[in-house]
Amino acid sequence: MRHRLTETDSRIAAAMLAAPRASWRTVGRVLGVSERTVVRRAAPLFHDGTLRATAVRNPVHFPDLIPLALRIRCRPNRISAVAATLARRPDALWVDVLGGGDEICTILFLDGPDARNTLLLRDLPATPAVRSWTSHVLLRVFPAAFDWSGGLLSEAELSGLRPDLSEAPTRPALLPLDDQLITALTEDGRASYTDLARRADTTALTARRRVEALVGGQVIRLATEVDLARLGIRAEALLWIAVAPGGLEETGRQLSRHPQVRFTSATTGPANLLVAVAAADLDALYHLLNDTVGALPHISTLEIAPTLTGVKRTGLVRPGSL
Repeated sequence: MRHRLTETDSRIAAAMLAAPRASWRTVGRVLGVSERTVVRRAAPLFHDGTLRATAVRNPVHFPDLIPLALRIRCRPNRISAVAATLARRPDALWVDVLGGGDEICTILFLDGPDARNTLLLRDLPATPAVRSWTSHVLLRVFPAAFDWSGGLLSEAELSGLRPDLSEAPTRPALLPLDDQLITALTEDGRASYTDLARRADTTALTARRRVEALVGGQVIRLATEVDLARLGIRAEALLWIAVAPGGLEETGRQLSRHPQVRFTSATTGPANLLVAVAAADLDALYHLLNDTVGALPHISTLEIAPTLTGVKRTGLVRPGSL
């Protein structure tokens, strides 16, 4: 059984969530502990899989990718098998078992229309355990939640971990070696520049420059995953929100900045905003819904789907999730 992390471990983990490639020295400076302490605490967390760093492509810069959210209704006695099958797909970034144990939400980055049609028109209909499904294209992901830290870090600490955002991001032209770099970062988001250079057959200096360009230009997003229960977070849910079209941008941006919001995306479908939230307990979740979501003027309906278990997050299967 995995136990809750200590306060220092949790704060280091939160720093890794907010800034996946931050140096140990930077983390120590921001958190007010020594670099040696950060290394001593963080290295075992990465080694045993408690923390896992990765990278995710931004579909805006990969036009062949189709970002799709699926809500799949299954036979309850087969839901674990269906979730495991989805989690094994390399194009599945996120697989959650929801509600009463008969629904799965998964987010996939599908490699073009053929992959989408094969999934929706062949694979799902041919799966007896699947009763029904709805599909929703992710139109825009709001990036403000990307430096989410579980509410464990102050705004000043988050600012110390963030890169300089004084200039608007410039999209770099993709080079042939970028594919190898992105693949390597997907496998290990904290791989050294020397390791990345070896994978891409280039120099460490070039690897560093390309990674900084890819991240700074928002071509990829770096991410760290952790079992949120180990940070003291006991209530996760997906919110499917219907927002008046003229208020979609404002509402999405406001919610994405909330410290209990992990992910926010505008979608197609009757609910045009998908929000993933994580709170310390049910009371905190209630106050988020009542005080924050309930106060937003453009929302017409809200559906709350509690998360029973997260099988895969940010492209990484969680150990022992099923």
